Amino acid sequence: MNYKDTIEYIDSFINFEKIPRYQYASSFRLERMIALLDELGNPHKGLNVIHVAGSKGKGSTCAITAYILKEAGYKVGLYTSPHLMDSRERIRILDNLNEVKGEEWRLDNFEGMAGEEEINELIEGIEPVVEKFREHEKFGKVSFFEILTACAFLYFKQKRVDIAVLETGMGGRLDATNVAAPLVCGMTNISLEHTDKLGDTLAKIAYEKTGIIKSQKSKGKRQKLKVVSARQEKEALDVIRKACREKNAELYEIGKDIKYSILHSSELGQVFDLETPGYDYKNLELNLIGVHQIENASISIGMIEAIKKKFDIKENNIREGLKKATWPGRLQIIRKNPNIILDGAQNPASMAALIFSIKRIFKYKKLICVFGISSDKDIKGVSGILDAAGDIIILTEAKDNPRAENVSKLKDYFQSSRPRIQEIKDADEALGKAIKIADKEDLILVTGSLFVVGGALSYFKNRHNN
Repeated sequence: MNYKDTIEYIDSFINFEKIPRYQYASSFRLERMIALLDELGNPHKGLNVIHVAGSKGKGSTCAITAYILKEAGYKVGLYTSPHLMDSRERIRILDNLNEVKGEEWRLDNFEGMAGEEEINELIEGIEPVVEKFREHEKFGKVSFFEILTACAFLYFKQKRVDIAVLETGMGGRLDATNVAAPLVCGMTNISLEHTDKLGDTLAKIAYEKTGIIKSQKSKGKRQKLKVVSARQEKEALDVIRKACREKNAELYEIGKDIKYSILHSSELGQVFDLETPGYDYKNLELNLIGVHQIENASISIGMIEAIKKKFDIKENNIREGLKKATWPGRLQIIRKNPNIILDGAQNPASMAALIFSIKRIFKYKKLICVFGISSDKDIKGVSGILDAAGDIIILTEAKDNPRAENVSKLKDYFQSSRPRIQEIKDADEALGKAIKIADKEDLILVTGSLFVVGGALSYFKNRHNN
């Protein structure tokens, strides 16, 4: 089996990331994942795990955490989703012994991705078990995400990682990653998203997210799990606090227990001070741009401090990890003159944070937006924010996203009086058009669906390599 065959095989299973409508509770069944892993030898058991849920910023928080742990000398497993260009982006190992440097990481810095041969071997190894769950009489159909999650657990066990950082996929309570017993949990900002599946209120969505918070036991005694949360709307925060009380977990809140102050923010990075219950940090330098990334970094540092009794992590490791952390496709400057920014903002809260950061960080003459989004998102909310901020809007559709909203329908969400809105279905052509009409003083923003952002990364990578 070569890598192309492997991907085709994984793609033969149901992929909820590409299906706009389905029954969440009946489709996501944690007992199926437990049964699958049991037949694979329970590779998740015995792993040291950091688990992160939330609506936005999960991937960034996981990446920052992993880079800090790497700087402390640990071999770190990092599992995130979705991917932008290659499924291997989801399963990574960060390790100072195998650090990759140089040109190849300039455009798509997914350091430590599992190799193609390694993925081939993982799939070949689990295929007999997976086939039992393709149409399981009791548990139903195993999914694309569950298979990759199982591969991640197996890979991390085989590579003997010191610690694994896991990002939840959908929700948390029923998510395939929720078989893990975490050392600490992170809860990023919770906003209205996937309302047809997770619930139509912040409280309902928070209930699903807080499903990763579990009571901890050691030698028959209950231990306190530590949970670090971003600033939340009261409705979501009440649910998080209740979950922590019920599970005997210790909650640390950004803005209350952990406080930061931003000293400097530009397209080159950010500097901030951070005050935690255990330590005061001065002049921390963060490689990632956007004010919201400082919130994510604060969650990461809070989680790091929560595991310091088990792991030897020094202040300098935290400083170096913040400087080196990368997370492609999120406020990523892919080219200059003019600046071209990629960011997969696909809900109103994310889009508002993106536009706020762009206005704060960059100076530009015109904001030219290349925008495509999935049909099951809050298109009206996202489009309204973009419509108010953009000077020129180019509507498009991602190539590999069957959920993509049709450009002709997408146009209805923008002001009919807007004189400079264009429809270009082919995403590469839309990006090419934006580059053609932009002056050096303009800023091009490619946003909306992560499928659109992934296509843009491929677009620039291909031109860089040719």
